[in-house]
Amino acid sequence: MRDIILLKLGEIVLKGLNRRSFEQKLMGNVRRRLLGLGNFRVSCLQSTVYVEPLDDEADLDAAFAAMQDVFGIVKISRAAACEKEKEAIARLAIAYLREDMLRAKSFKVESKRSDKSFPLTSIQLSQYVGGELAEAYPNCAVDVHEPELTVNVEIRDLAAYVHAAPVDGAGGLPVGSNGIAVSLLSGGIDSPVSTYMIARRGVRLIPVHFFSFPYTSQQAKEKVIELGKLLTAYCGNMTLEVVPFTHIQEEIRDKCPEEYFTLIMRRFMMRIAEEIARYNGGKAIVTGENLGQVASQTMEAMASTQAVTTLPVLQPLIGMDKEEIVRMARKIGTFETSILPYEDCCTVFTPRHPRTHPKLEDVEAAEAALAVDALVQEALQGREQIRL
Repeated sequence: MRDIILLKLGEIVLKGLNRRSFEQKLMGNVRRRLLGLGNFRVSCLQSTVYVEPLDDEADLDAAFAAMQDVFGIVKISRAAACEKEKEAIARLAIAYLREDMLRAKSFKVESKRSDKSFPLTSIQLSQYVGGELAEAYPNCAVDVHEPELTVNVEIRDLAAYVHAAPVDGAGGLPVGSNGIAVSLLSGGIDSPVSTYMIARRGVRLIPVHFFSFPYTSQQAKEKVIELGKLLTAYCGNMTLEVVPFTHIQEEIRDKCPEEYFTLIMRRFMMRIAEEIARYNGGKAIVTGENLGQVASQTMEAMASTQAVTTLPVLQPLIGMDKEEIVRMARKIGTFETSILPYEDCCTVFTPRHPRTHPKLEDVEAAEAALAVDALVQEALQGREQIRL
C-alpha cells in the first residue's frame, strides 16, 4: 500500500449534533489545499481525516507540508497501512520505520485500538510489535519512559496503520465553520496576525485595506496584496477590498480639529467596514488594536471609534505585548513583508498632539462638519476588489 496522511481532529470532536458539518467544512478545506498536488482521496472516520494518494503523481511531501497550515487539525502523521494482523503489523513496522530505528538509540511502541474487535489489547499489541522490533534492531534499546523514538500503531476500521511521532497541526476550527467577518488589513505587523488568529477560530475573512494615493504609494498597496496572499495559506481564498481613502482624509484635515484626525479617520473605517460586512453577510469587524500601544488605542479612543458600528468588533491582540505579536508574525511568515518601508494611510496627516482620552460627544461634534454619509458612499463606490 502507498503511504497515507492521517489528520487528527482538535476541538471538532467536542461538538455535538452539528459535528458533521464541521467535519465536512474541514474536508472541503483540505481538498482545496491539495489542489495542484496530485490526485488524493479525502475521507473522515473516527475523528481522523484520511488523505490517500490515488496514483504516483500525488506529491505526498507537499501535501504533508500543506496540511500543517489547515485549521482544525491538531496532529499530522505520515503512515503506512496493512492488514489487521499482528504479524503483518510487525513486518510493516520493521520495514517502514527502518531509517528511524537505525537512527534512534531507544524506542517504545504505543498502540490504540479504535476497532475493539481486534483480538489483542493495546498493551499486548505494543509488547508483540516491540519485541519484533527489538529483535530486528538490537542496537536500539527499549525504553518505555523516555524513548528517543515512539512507534505508533493504530487499529482502525479499514486497516492497521504504523507511523512515527506525529507533528503538530495548526489547531483551531475549520475556516468557514464560524461565519464571516471583515478584517482591517493595513501594511503593518499587527493586522495580519489578528486576521490569522480570527481565521483560526473558524471565521472566513474579507480583508479591507484603505488606500490614500498619492500620500501612500503603489508599493504600499502591493505590500498589502502580498500580505493577503501569504495569509491565504491559512485563511483560504479571499477577496481584498481596497477602499480609496484620500478624499476622506483630506476632508478631515481641512474641516476637523487636528487632535481628532486619527479618531475620526478610524470612525470612517468602521462605517465602511460595516457596510462591506453587511453586503457580504459578515457578522463582525476584526482589528489589530492592542490596548495602549498608540494614542488611538486607549479605552476611550476605542469606544469612540466603535460607537459608529452595531457589529461586534473582534480584537484578538488586545492583551498581547509587541514581542508576542512579532513572534507570531514571524511564525506565520508575514513579518518580513510587514516591515517593508512602505507606509499605509494611518501615517497620513498624523496629529502632533492626538487626543488620547476623548469624550464621545466631543468627537461627534468635531465630525459634524463632514458630509459623512456621502463620503462613505463615495469610498464604497470607488473600491477595488482583488482576488487573492
